Amino acid sequence: MVEGLRTRKKERTRRAISEVAIAMFLEHGFDQVGVAEIAAAAEVSKPTLFRYFPSKEDLVLDRISDHRGEAAAVVRARPAGRTPLDALHDAFMAGLDAREPTTGLCDHPAVMAYHRLVFDTPSLASRVAEYAAADTEALAEAMSEPMSEPVSEMSETGGMGGMGGAVGPAPGAPASTPGPVPRLTSRLVAAQYVAVRQILARDNYAALASGRTAGEVHGEAVAAAGTAFDLLRHGARAHGL
Repeated sequence: MVEGLRTRKKERTRRAISEVAIAMFLEHGFDQVGVAEIAAAAEVSKPTLFRYFPSKEDLVLDRISDHRGEAAAVVRARPAGRTPLDALHDAFMAGLDAREPTTGLCDHPAVMAYHRLVFDTPSLASRVAEYAAADTEALAEAMSEPMSEPVSEMSETGGMGGMGGAVGPAPGAPASTPGPVPRLTSRLVAAQYVAVRQILARDNYAALASGRTAGEVHGEAVAAAGTAFDLLRHGARAHGL
């Protein structure tokens, strides 16, 4: 009971410090705000701030930390008979429909401002690239794990439950079978997926930044995701991914 209260209090403090820092960065610029100023505004000492956030970049990126390893989790939790790419496509399409910020298709002003801060600050963009590399390795590991059963007919023909982007099997591709996927194969496919996700999200964000609404961009975003995952599947299907 006491431990639970202590944990919740720490989380509230952590969140409060991060929100104060982000607000200051948005108003003055990332490089124009010092850690001491943030600590003072958040009413904590510098040592306390650094106990929660080892670096200045962590103050910003803590907001998206719960998305790290998300792709690997999606693959491991996929329904029986769905390939890893099927599950990732399903999740991305659901994210577009829900206007999830990670898809780039969220036009809420606060989200747009946050994306602009991250994309326009080199040290933050560099850290995001490090996150992407870690996500790639985690996803590759999940993809390398044996499948519990053969891919269903729906997955093998590229059907996506009416979400668009359906394609037939690649010419000459053998049927997918359960079993472990070679590590090199899973790493290559994982890297391609992470690159595709980044490109789609950045394109969606750019469309919104130009003044269009999420509703106006949604159809194009769905079509672009369908095309991207079709391209991934043609190369990956022969390997059961």
